[in-house]
Amino acid sequence: MCHRKRSGYRPPDLINAKIYTGPIPAERGAELTMGGGRSETSALSGAGGGRGTTSTQNSQRPNACCFCWCCCCSCSCLTVRNEEERRRRSRRKRISQDTKMETIPNCEACTKPSVEEIRLWSQSFDKLMRNPAGRNVFREFLRTEYSEENMLFWLACEDLKQEINKSAVEEKARSIYEDYISILSPKEVSLDARVREVINRKMQDPTPHAFEDAQLQIYTLMHRDSYPRFLSSNIYKSLVHGGSRTSSES
Repeated sequence: MCHRKRSGYRPPDLINAKIYTGPIPAERGAELTMGGGRSETSALSGAGGGRGTTSTQNSQRPNACCFCWCCCCSCSCLTVRNEEERRRRSRRKRISQDTKMETIPNCEACTKPSVEEIRLWSQSFDKLMRNPAGRNVFREFLRTEYSEENMLFWLACEDLKQEINKSAVEEKARSIYEDYISILSPKEVSLDARVREVINRKMQDPTPHAFEDAQLQIYTLMHRDSYPRFLSSNIYKSLVHGGSRTSSES
């Protein structure tokens, strides 16, 4: 198949072909301009048989994929997107494994809860979270659901609120960000884009309340999602029944 020579156009099959690249004689140039004789593309096609067409097709495919000119399944942007999704799934798996293997560090010091205190935990989530013993038990339950990082983040925010030294605030805020906000952390908590934007702005000059919005969002998540299951769990029921037996025996 013959191609007309157009300004600025070079057929793909000429890219790898060994052709004469020197000056074109005046007579030959006139023929090409007027359409006389065969074009360079026609000459190559005649000499190489059907190989010119195959070369053109093979050279077009990678170009189209590389620059996203088509919806080819091997397009680089789709490959990057799929790879990112695989990394996310792998990171979520590591979160579960790491949390499961760890031992509970730095439990809050507290006295043994009374039967009445244990029963009050079922009345409201606020009463549970205000009680150090209640937080420890709830934290133990969260560990069984591989979501202990929610309580750890909440406790870290509470600790930050008590800090008044500016340098200590900056250091603790940076540590909280790296441990629970960064997408690279295996203990990253689930926050929406709006809250993340707020945190990123506040981290330019962190204060004791830099994570206040995020802390409220995680508190709400634990309240609505984990707390109802906690009340139905064997961990909580065993405490209630164990306390009731102790009271009746005494």
